[in-house]
Amino acid sequence: MTHPYFAQTKYLSLIFLSWIAIFTLTRVILLIVSLSDADVNLIVLMNIFSIGIIYDIAFLLYAITPLAIGIFLLPKSIWVSKLNPYMLLPLFVLSLFIMLFVAVSEWFFWDEFGVRFNFISVDYLVYSDEVLNNILESYPMPAIISGLVSLSLFIVYCLSTRIQKALVAPVRPASGSVLSLCMVFLLASASYFFINKDTFHKVGDNVYQREIASNGPYQFFAAFIHNELDYSAFYAQLPESESSTLLHKELYEPNTQFIGTTPFDIRRRVINSETPKDLNVILVVIESLSAKYLGSFGNERNLTPNIDRLREDSLFFKQAYATGTRTVRGLEAITLSMPPTPGRSIVKRIGHETGFASLGQQLGDQGYDSVFIYGGRGYFDNMNAFFSGNGYRIVDQNTVQEDSLVFSNAWGMSDEDIYTQAINIADQDHQNNKLFFLQLMTTSNHRPYTYPDNRIDIPSGSGRDGAVKYTDHAIGDFIEQAKEKPWFDKTVFIFIADHTAGSAGKEDLPVENYHIPFFIYAPNLVEAGDIERLTSQIDVAPTLMGLLNRNYTSSFFGKNILLDTDNFNRVLIGNHQHLGLFDGNDLSILSPQKVTRRHNDVLKNNINVMSDANDPLIKRTISYYQSASYGLKHDLFRTPLKP
Repeated sequence: MTHPYFAQTKYLSLIFLSWIAIFTLTRVILLIVSLSDADVNLIVLMNIFSIGIIYDIAFLLYAITPLAIGIFLLPKSIWVSKLNPYMLLPLFVLSLFIMLFVAVSEWFFWDEFGVRFNFISVDYLVYSDEVLNNILESYPMPAIISGLVSLSLFIVYCLSTRIQKALVAPVRPASGSVLSLCMVFLLASASYFFINKDTFHKVGDNVYQREIASNGPYQFFAAFIHNELDYSAFYAQLPESESSTLLHKELYEPNTQFIGTTPFDIRRRVINSETPKDLNVILVVIESLSAKYLGSFGNERNLTPNIDRLREDSLFFKQAYATGTRTVRGLEAITLSMPPTPGRSIVKRIGHETGFASLGQQLGDQGYDSVFIYGGRGYFDNMNAFFSGNGYRIVDQNTVQEDSLVFSNAWGMSDEDIYTQAINIADQDHQNNKLFFLQLMTTSNHRPYTYPDNRIDIPSGSGRDGAVKYTDHAIGDFIEQAKEKPWFDKTVFIFIADHTAGSAGKEDLPVENYHIPFFIYAPNLVEAGDIERLTSQIDVAPTLMGLLNRNYTSSFFGKNILLDTDNFNRVLIGNHQHLGLFDGNDLSILSPQKVTRRHNDVLKNNINVMSDANDPLIKRTISYYQSASYGLKHDLFRTPLKP
């Protein structure tokens, strides 16, 4: 074992302990800012910090290994030379700067998402251009970097005596250095094989406690390695026949006829007895709009006056819920009518870019011009590849002349610009006597929260409230422009959020944080009113097809909410790992390691109840996710759907 007397070990130990101190301070700060949500007591505090130090050490063993290679293999002649301090002091400063930068990044990530680094941060790393520009527009990076450099230099100054003693200590012989390096490799390997991100997560059911106990960089690399999960290997299952029977019962509607030939095949013919309606459709998916921001849901800050006015003339779904916490999850659910299967969204999965019976494909087969219009650059999150391969043509920022835009930021053109593109396409299709289905994905309601000046009474870049109010302003202006068009009276407008502005909570799946606005506006075509039934994003496609009285072959997991049936008491919600079904009162959750949980009266008392696969609510939940995962794996949702 390495003796701490030697220079190499002293130097590495100082760096290691400095890193530990930074991670511990980060944990303390996150605990303080989340104290009311974390519900801590003395025992919980002991668990958080004891588990936390294990994860810190596990990550730092990986992080210090490359440094240890350089230090232990550095020739003795350099250790005893006058160049030694000029090499190793800057290296110490750099190591501190990197870890401090990680700590500050964790703070910003926590402030935005309420969790440590996870699969979202991995996805963001892939799209570094948008993310880097977003960071530069959102935060004073020169000041932050200057401050971190100064802090790193100050820490090294405070430790200068100890560092100097390490640099002048006797140098360990080469044979001993190799032995020390082998010890580092052995400890890092043991950490890899015996510690994973769930090994010590026994703090409790409170998500904040678990996240604070974690280590952000460790979580990042764990998410990078495990961004897809095999349902059959990690989640509870039912016998195929039982699961299939339950799901067919869930999906049954009076106007459907199942035509599938295998247990998990949900293909069915949907027959509408009335004459098809040749109506245009504009489906607007709004970035990060939580229901709680609407005056219709009690918000008193007057952020959504236009939406609230439109609501009076719309079919308004009061209990609509997003399936996930990311844009791609919302697009997946709305476009494919699919539950949020574990791991990555289908939009981003390799090998799933083409051939689905999507909403755009279904309408395209019936004569519509199906267009996906994205405010940003569609390579982000693999959107262009997915939509172009599944029945849509693409219009994004790359296809629009830059000088024609009113405003753009890191994420793309402003909402009013995307609505201008939609109106132009609608005009062209109308002139060519072509029905159009335009599916828009907006970007303005996203950090850095910037938008054109002089549109609303909140300055650009001042925060989420301003972005919400600008989003609402752009919608109101869009509808006013559309009313002047000859195609307006034969167009159905659908507005729905992709996800909420924040999904973090004390529970793994906080239901109230998935609540989104969803309404259908067509004053001369659709009778206004409120729909009280639970509604999921996966219900958008079949509800629209029913509204248009279209016959089609369906592989949708959603249902037509407008039908007068009694089995609509479910929404499906999830995140990267946890999969849930909410029935209006109780929530069931499926988690890795085949864990099943149930929360009764989840919106009020949230009573955690032990459950297993014999629980009827758990069975319903399994039937959706097991079938969806199986169908994806065996290509049951590909076109053509006819047997």
